[in-house]
Amino acid sequence: MKDLNSFYPVVSATNPNALLAFFVEQMQFKPVYTSDWYWHLSLNQRPDVNIAIVDCQHESIPEGFRTPVQGLLLNFEMPDITTYYQKVAQDWKILLPLRDEDWGQRHFIAGTPEPGLMLDLIELIPPSEEFLKNYEHEAEPA
Repeated sequence: MKDLNSFYPVVSATNPNALLAFFVEQMQFKPVYTSDWYWHLSLNQRPDVNIAIVDCQHESIPEGFRTPVQGLLLNFEMPDITTYYQKVAQDWKILLPLRDEDWGQRHFIAGTPEPGLMLDLIELIPPSEEFLKNYEHEAEPA
């Protein structure tokens, strides 16, 4: 797929306006396209980081699939996740508190206004020796 121009998730939502507000107000995304059933967002200062939201009942979704997202986990890697966690923990629905994982992550998982969508906010840390062997040499974490 060498000719791929972009890749981004499109989240099917029952309450797209609440999810839109969350991504704009809490995650610093900005709308780059809006309609009454579809919204395309890019991260402020990072136009290469995108997400879209679609009303799950819209006719553009094939019949039989017009359901909200269920069990989707979106990962956001960033530096200094501890400081970010301290900033948002009081206001966000924390599903998994900040912790270090042997596979090389410091992270926490938060809920969103769409019940089937979770955010996993991650800082890469050195993995344990046990998990380091699972990485391809070229893909070893920092």
